Formats: sequence, C-alpha cells, structure tokens
Amino acid sequence: MKTQPLATSSMPDLSGLSTAELLSVVAGLQQQLASKEAELEQRDQAVKERDQAVKERDHTIQQRDLHIQQRDQDIQQREQYILLLEEMLRWQRIQRFAASSEKTVHQIHLFDEPELEAEIDQLRDQLPEDVDETEGSCHTKPTPKRRQRGFSDSLLRERIELCLRDEEKAGAVKTFFTKVKEELEYIPAQLKVLEYWQEKAVFEQDGEERLIAAPRPEHPLGKCIATPALLAYVITSKYADGLPLYRLEQMFKRLGHELSRTNMAHWIIRLDEVFKPLIHLIREVQNSGAYLQADETRIQVLKEEGKAAQSDKWMWVTRGGPPDQSSVLFAYDPSRGGDVPVRLLDDFSGILQADGYSGYAKVCAVNGLTRIGCWDHARRKFIEATKAAKPVGKGKKAKLSKADVALGHINKLYAIERQIKDLNVAERYRIRQELSLPKLEAFKTWLDANVDRVMKGGLTRKAMEYTLNQWSTLIGYCERGDLHISNVLAENAIRPFAIGRRAWLFADTPQGAHASATCYSLIETAKANGLEPSAYIRYVLEHIADADTLEKLERLLPWSVELESTSKKVAQYS
Repeated sequence: MKTQPLATSSMPDLSGLSTAELLSVVAGLQQQLASKEAELEQRDQAVKERDQAVKERDHTIQQRDLHIQQRDQDIQQREQYILLLEEMLRWQRIQRFAASSEKTVHQIHLFDEPELEAEIDQLRDQLPEDVDETEGSCHTKPTPKRRQRGFSDSLLRERIELCLRDEEKAGAVKTFFTKVKEELEYIPAQLKVLEYWQEKAVFEQDGEERLIAAPRPEHPLGKCIATPALLAYVITSKYADGLPLYRLEQMFKRLGHELSRTNMAHWIIRLDEVFKPLIHLIREVQNSGAYLQADETRIQVLKEEGKAAQSDKWMWVTRGGPPDQSSVLFAYDPSRGGDVPVRLLDDFSGILQADGYSGYAKVCAVNGLTRIGCWDHARRKFIEATKAAKPVGKGKKAKLSKADVALGHINKLYAIERQIKDLNVAERYRIRQELSLPKLEAFKTWLDANVDRVMKGGLTRKAMEYTLNQWSTLIGYCERGDLHISNVLAENAIRPFAIGRRAWLFADTPQGAHASATCYSLIETAKANGLEPSAYIRYVLEHIADADTLEKLERLLPWSVELESTSKKVAQYS
C-alpha cells in the first residue's frame, strides 16, 4: 500500500495581490511575529524568575541545614565541654579530698591470676633439667606471717622481781619465780655534754720548756659544738623522718638545751662540702653500671637568682649502679632542661628507664643510651580517668569504661611480674617473651581500635594517646630479664623527699637545696644497701675527716662499710 505524502502547511496564494496589499500582509505578519517574540520573552523572564526563586529557595534550605548542622555541632561541643569540665571538677575534688590510692574498683575482676600462674607453671615445666630452680620459685607460696609473741631478744631487758612479804612466805619449803608478763618500756632521749680534757706534758731541755699535748680527735666541721652522733641525728630526723628544723629546735629545748634552727641549718650546709667527695665517688660508681632509673620532682627554693620564689625548681633522682652496689643520688637544679641529665649522666652508657618526659631525649642521643619507659606512669593516667568518671547511680550496675578495660590489660602485665619476681634473670626473660609480649600486642591492637572512639581532651583519651606515643619504650622491659616493668625503685626513693617536703615546704637558698640533695642521697643509698641511715651517716662523719686518700674514701662507701650492731644480741638483766 502506498503512503500519502505528508501534508504541507497551506500557504495563501499571494500572486494576485497588489504591492500595497502585499505590504499590508507583510506588516501584519511582522506584527504577529513581534507579538510572539514578546510573549516568548515574557515566558523566558518568568522561567528565569522561577529558576531564581528556586535557587534562592534551595540556598535558603541549604543555609538552614548548615545552620542546623552548626547548631548541632555547637550543642555537641558544649556537651563535650560540660563533660570535660565535670570530669576535671571530679578529678580536682579527688586530688584534694580523696585518699591517694591507685587501686580501682574493677581491677580484681579484669584478669584471672590463677590462670596466669598455670601458664607460668607450664613454661617452667619446659625448662631444661640443668636449670637451677631452688632459688626463688614462682609457685612456692609465701610462708604466712605469724603473730609475734613476746619481744625480740636483741632488746635490752630489765628483770623486775615481784616478791612476797616475809610473813607471807614464812614456813615455805622453797620459793621460786615465774615470768608472768613482758612490757615494752621507752627510754626517752637525752642530751649530755662531752668534756674533752687534753693531757699535756712539759719537758725541760737546755733550760727551755717543751710542751706535748695528746692529739685531739678530728671533727668534720672543725670547731663545732655538735658531735658526729648529734649531726647524724639531725640529718636523719629531717631527711629520713620528715621533721622540720623548728620542731627539732623545740624537742632539744625540752631535753634541756636550746639548739637554734639557724645553727642546725648551717651545720647541714657546711657538711655538704664535707660529703661532696664521697658523693662524687658514688656518682662515678653509679654511672659505671649498665642500668639506671631516673625521675624528677618539684622543689621550691625562695632565693634562686633569676627565678621567682613561687616558680618550680627541680630535684633530680637517679638510682642504679653495678650489681650489689646500688645507689640513689639526688641533685638539685633550677632547670628541668635536657642539659641536666646530660651533666649528671656524663659517662653513663647503658639502659635508662624514665617516664615520658622529653628532657631525657638529649642524654639518650648524646650518650647513645637505650631508653625504656615506665608502666606505672601509663597505668596512673588510666586510674585517674576511672576515678574522675561519672559515678553510677544507685541501683545501676557498674559498667566498665574503656579506662577500666585498659587497666585490665595493664594489670595482666603486672600479674605476670608478681609471679616471676623471685625467678632468675633468664627465666624472667623467657616468661616475658612467652606471656608478656602477646598480651602487649593484644593491648596495642585494642588501643589502636578504640582511641578515636573516645572524647578528645578527656582523661581516658589522654591516657590512651600517652600510652601509644610511648609504646616503643614501654615494651622495652621485655628485652632483658633484669629490667623492671616500671620506674618504681626511683619513685620509692623520691617518696621520702615528697613526704618531707610537705613538712618543711621549701628551701631558703640554693645552698640549702644542694645540701638537702646530699643528705637524701646518703640516707637513701644507705637504705638501698641494707644499712640503718643514722648509723651509716654517723660512721661517715666519724671517719671522713681522716679520709685524705682515695682508698680511705672508698672504705666509706655503703657497700664497703661493716657497721657493728648497736643492739644487744643477748638479753641483759639488772
């Protein structure tokens, strides 16, 4: 079938029109065209206006959405800021009023210590047969401490006899005594004056007299009214027992003689020069070791040149030395800069354990030291976070926070250390490699996965970021068996200083601060070597004036001194 062609628009026949008629038709067509164009322009303008209105509406909606989003962000930030302020307020109250304990509520339930003991026992079963296990066993239970009955035989004893009257025992076949009780008596301290009478002999020779006098004992301070025993008592009372000098002044006054605190302070400062050669020698011995722990704490010194009285100055502490020659050394410096440990550890090369303070980086770089971290500092930050957390209301179950979970991981590491503390170095190293390292890796994985889920600026977030930043040093204790998981030995040594600081508050001059550092060094070094501090300092004061050679000075080192016990080994009766 054929298709019809499309019909074309019919065109008027203009062939018969005149010119005027054609012009009229053209004019009409032009008018129609103009009208159509005007109509199209109006439509285009309406479309443009509508598009503009749509754009403005979309922009308004977008601005409103941005405003709502910004408002939500501001609300969220304000809520986080309020949470941070509440956390800071709780932590400030805890620091001010609560007991300073690092125990946590949930730490007992976060790990199974018997399970760790079983794992350690399995590792011990794999040890070669030639390994000596007699010295320290991790599964040997400590002997329970029995109640002390009676008193030590080393104490001086006095027999007091309760006798019958003569008429009461008249006619008795015999009498005898039985001990019915013991009481502990206190003998108050007392002062006495030592009068030195020097014998002198006169000789006549060639009509002249020649005088010979008995030698006088050397005193470390030359002319001084205090004996070495009294000086040792003053030093020990202030720096070991935390008694400020004004209290000692009152105590001596009650005993019958007034010793001013000014005189006692001058004695301590003068003794700093006397002890300095011994301190230098102890520093040389300490730096010859392979493992040191370091820490620092604040001290207020009022008259430090170029420093305000209220500004912080620093007491630095190092502990270490060769085996069986442990020492604890304090050093005062107004600065906390990295140059201080460089000066103190001038010739030390080995392993340095410290917290995350950046001031130790310089000495590690200069001396090529291996640095390991302290888990006590990391754990303490998580403990602060748990203490400052919002308390759970009554009747609600306690929910473990991320800080609690982190403490669970850390407590597992400490549980291992408690179980292996009495083992030899090789066994400790092996168990750390077998047990501690996998737990460290699991903790690191957990930290990486959860650090971004915790509110920024909070104590938990800070604790997690600190641990991650210090991770390479925190795992360093596993590289050897003789290293410690924390800086606890240095912190224990610095604790008596912190306790004493609460009593005497500040040092007046830098000389006093240096003298205090010397006294703390001798006391804590004596304790580290099992010596009674007062007896050791008295021994040093009685012999240091004659120590004019290196050999004599070395005999005053705490590991070279053999002190005679002042206690009575046999009970004495009057």
